[in-house]
Amino acid sequence: MRRILRALPGPDLAARTEVVRRQAELTKPPGALGRLEEIAEWLAAWQGRASPRVEHPRIAVFAGTHGVAARGVSAYPPEVTGQMVKNFLAGGAAINQLAAAIDADLRIYELDLAHPTLDFTQGPAMSEARAASAMAYGMMAAEPGIDVLCLGEMGIANTTTAATLCAALFGGSGADWAGPGTGVTGAALTHKIAVIDEALAQHKKAIATRDPLVLLAAVGGEELAAIAGAVVAARMGHIPVLLDGYACTAAASVLHAVDRRALDHCLVAHRSAEPGHARLLQAIGQRPLLDMDMRLGEASAAALAVPLLKAAAACHNGMATFAQAGVSAKDA
Repeated sequence: MRRILRALPGPDLAARTEVVRRQAELTKPPGALGRLEEIAEWLAAWQGRASPRVEHPRIAVFAGTHGVAARGVSAYPPEVTGQMVKNFLAGGAAINQLAAAIDADLRIYELDLAHPTLDFTQGPAMSEARAASAMAYGMMAAEPGIDVLCLGEMGIANTTTAATLCAALFGGSGADWAGPGTGVTGAALTHKIAVIDEALAQHKKAIATRDPLVLLAAVGGEELAAIAGAVVAARMGHIPVLLDGYACTAAASVLHAVDRRALDHCLVAHRSAEPGHARLLQAIGQRPLLDMDMRLGEASAAALAVPLLKAAAACHNGMATFAQAGVSAKDA
């Protein structure tokens, strides 16, 4: 993985330049479509084509189980992870409805649900081999023919894992990064914060290495490692990525900590209501596309952002130029 991360391909600057050139000729004042214009440029740069399109979006939801869930950090019991996977497969979850609404290919990727990661307050959550295997598994989601890859997760206690991982990567305490997750408040939230701080104390030596991949193994989760792998594979395959909420962005931030350019092909779909997400977005320099007070996970907000990408591509490709429409251009 380290070798792959040292050889990430860059954007197609020629495609991006062509998009910028065409935008200057379209029947609108310069910059009038705001972020839609930026999205069109971004799609072109990472798809490698001057006529970007979003006709084949894929939604990939990774599910993993966490040993730290046994510490009572969630409002729901650990078995809900497997139960929700069955709900996904039966078509009964929110993401199923959103995927159908945007005509996206939805794939559910189960990690080793029967064998949770270890409780990272007592030692490493995963061996480096297990973390690397999970990353490799996640890479399967980035198949040829996909226009955009939407990433999300499911895993009881994964906001605890995400908060611990963010604190390990970017500094701070449990109080800085923890939030209600599935709905813990009061004494339960205080307990969650204490568990995170206990984990940070346990892994002082790993944190001191400042090696993001070591930290992913120490306090991460299998589904988070898989998301990181999917982000890497998408970069290698020239597939733009939409990241979902807090846990998903935390997974991707491991790559940002390795290389600040590693997430250039990613956009964050929304600002989660989970308070640590705003802090994380600032740390990785990302401006979210939406702010809907959501904190569901399972790629729900990433799916909601796909129509914005479709709109950006449609406007760029379909609008007439001033010359084609017979409209007078702006005076020089």
